[in-house]
Amino acid sequence: MLFLYSRLEMGVFQVETFPEKVYDHRSKVKGILDSFKPDFEKIEQVLSRHFASHIPLVNEISQYILFAEGKRLRPLLTVCAARLCGRDDEAVFDLSAVPEYLHAASLSHDDIVDGGVMRRGRSSAYKIWGNKATVLVGDFLYARAIELASRFGDTRIATAIAEAVALMSEGEIIQLLQAKNPSFDEETYLEIIKRKTASLISASCKIGALLAGAGKSEVQALSDYGLYLGQAFQMIDDILDYTADASELGKAIGTDLAEGKITLPLVVAIKKASAKEKERLLQVLRDGNPSEKELVWVKDLLFSTGGLDYTRSRAKALVILAREGLEIFAPLETKDLLNDLAWFVLERRK
Repeated sequence: MLFLYSRLEMGVFQVETFPEKVYDHRSKVKGILDSFKPDFEKIEQVLSRHFASHIPLVNEISQYILFAEGKRLRPLLTVCAARLCGRDDEAVFDLSAVPEYLHAASLSHDDIVDGGVMRRGRSSAYKIWGNKATVLVGDFLYARAIELASRFGDTRIATAIAEAVALMSEGEIIQLLQAKNPSFDEETYLEIIKRKTASLISASCKIGALLAGAGKSEVQALSDYGLYLGQAFQMIDDILDYTADASELGKAIGTDLAEGKITLPLVVAIKKASAKEKERLLQVLRDGNPSEKELVWVKDLLFSTGGLDYTRSRAKALVILAREGLEIFAPLETKDLLNDLAWFVLERRK
């Protein structure tokens, strides 16, 4: 049997058991993105069509930020949500550009706030064009996203996007305030990732359902699917920050540690480490920019305290909850693909 943590009041989770057959998915995960190749091609075309400005520098920086081999998960979810609810036309793909513009803008701002030097395997935009130009182009992409979202004549779509932007900003602020805080706990971590990552992934699903004219229960189900998936996505990101191959991940390993970010694996390690280990870990966090030897030591501690395993189990539980939310929809190929996409988020290596 495997375990699922279900949400109770005040962020407490209880363990429930699920049959092993639930996890017979790895063969489906392999090559899942190939199923979406025609969609990815249309998404790239739409992204190129809508971001253009009459100012060459804006176009140059926007193109650099947008077309850096991103996963395109958010626009894909918009397309799939609309398709699952019965709509599949050019308007759906136009709408799918909105969450990707927001995502690209947030990444460009995050890199400046965090001092990140690498993004998707190449230099962060601000390292090339400077802080001022990069911030302003990020603002341009935010504005372009909001303007595009307003074209569809549905205030609910514009509201969902505006709410996501506000939540993402709140998540960044909370994370900034909590950096290097030794009393940082799991509940705070969950609040951050819900806002910073999951809110936009949830909105990506929601706006697709809204555009398709889905009913209230269908809109809520897809919004919840995105919320659970987004949290799982971030938890896997936090694992990969210590375990991935740097060349495959596209950024340096241990970036979160260097920036003083206490993610879930570290929350567990701080709680379960010996007094001596805890003091050394907190010192590494306070100092920042850990050496290779310190990074290896922290990674070993995350394994020995179960921080990495616990984080993966939580991500797995959230993926199951995301899949369960799709059960209200009739059997369709798109539903199966969304189920497989949830497992892809869990099994990805970059």
